[in-house]
Amino acid sequence: MLDDNTIEEVNRYLLNNTDFLKAKDVLKEDQLREFVDNAIAELCNSQNLKITVDQRAMLIRNIVSAVISLGPMRPLMEDKDITEIMINGYNEIFIQKKGRITKTDVHFDDNRHLNHTIQKILASSGTNKRVDESSPYVDFSMADGSRVNVILPPCSLIGPVMTIRKFKDDIGTVDDLLDLRMLDKNIATLLILAMKAKFNVVFCGSTGAGKTTALNVFSRHIPSHERIITIEDTPELRLLQDHVVTLCTKPSNIEGKGEITMAELFVNSLRMRPDRIIVGEVRGEEILDLIQSISSGHSGSLAIVHAETTEDCFNRMVTMMLMTGIRLSTDEIRKQVARAIDIIVHIELFPDGKRRVTAVSDIIHDENTGRVAMNDIFYFEQQGASAEGDVLGDWAFNRKFPSFYSKFAKRMIDVPQGFFTE
Repeated sequence: MLDDNTIEEVNRYLLNNTDFLKAKDVLKEDQLREFVDNAIAELCNSQNLKITVDQRAMLIRNIVSAVISLGPMRPLMEDKDITEIMINGYNEIFIQKKGRITKTDVHFDDNRHLNHTIQKILASSGTNKRVDESSPYVDFSMADGSRVNVILPPCSLIGPVMTIRKFKDDIGTVDDLLDLRMLDKNIATLLILAMKAKFNVVFCGSTGAGKTTALNVFSRHIPSHERIITIEDTPELRLLQDHVVTLCTKPSNIEGKGEITMAELFVNSLRMRPDRIIVGEVRGEEILDLIQSISSGHSGSLAIVHAETTEDCFNRMVTMMLMTGIRLSTDEIRKQVARAIDIIVHIELFPDGKRRVTAVSDIIHDENTGRVAMNDIFYFEQQGASAEGDVLGDWAFNRKFPSFYSKFAKRMIDVPQGFFTE
């Protein structure tokens, strides 16, 4: 097997010493294979590199596949400003660029061409998933981390439909989020402290709002010595710590057997000595295991939930708990969820194409009355729009001591003096 340095050297030679960037747009697949083969031969001769026939074949296959498999979509995938590609049949391709959706002039030859491209992308992703008439929809991740959803006829009436949410590697730190005005320094400070203090935090919002991006960024402030277990349907989390175990669900096979659900993985993860459990997206009965594991001592859990507001997020978690059939009253379930979750963060995609944290809420359970209330520590106050259509506003900060404040001292995390004052 080739080492990474050799692979990098071949890629660098193709880009710097050949016309590969021009050739990939005009040559057919067999011609491109020959082009890459000749370039590798030249590199081996000039640098005295030793590459076996099998290694050479693998290199050619991987390089050509990465280019050819994308078909007409390649320019869209290479455009860093495009965040989402939506393909509605072979002749309608929409993109989301800088938060706005527009139709492109790009199209496939026909639905057979589109289906062939889908199969090549799926094959190059390295997953063992499949998509065909008997199993007409699939979620998977591409090699670069982009998330793909495909649905085929007969479920789709307009031909193959593919949605690609591109993985952006240019947002990796809190400073990046601050530069994008997704939040302010006070919100960043609180969430960093929450990660260090092993708070249980839920990120919520609608599709494409930036929930996973925010979770990825703030999870980097989890201490590096902790053992982290991630559980997802489709791999999207990108954690930088050394001690990370990634688990992923498994769909049933062609006989309808062998499915492994989020809930099953969650139960198994509790036997793996986790310091933290991070759930990519909570949709169903796994919420029961999440809340119960937090209540039994597994603090520091992070999760994502689809919801319109922090209050909707709380109510949705309660509803999901009820749907498991657990024999507890609604009030008791609300109490359990309120005690388990420390902070809910809501993120929204605004009409101007920018993503902003709209609320960071503390869940308060009153022991005397038994009622649950939401207290917004931060909330975005919209103050109109500019002539260019940019949303104007800023974040308000309620400095009243939150219900979880004592946990900072318990876990020996210093809060900046004067951060909370009332």
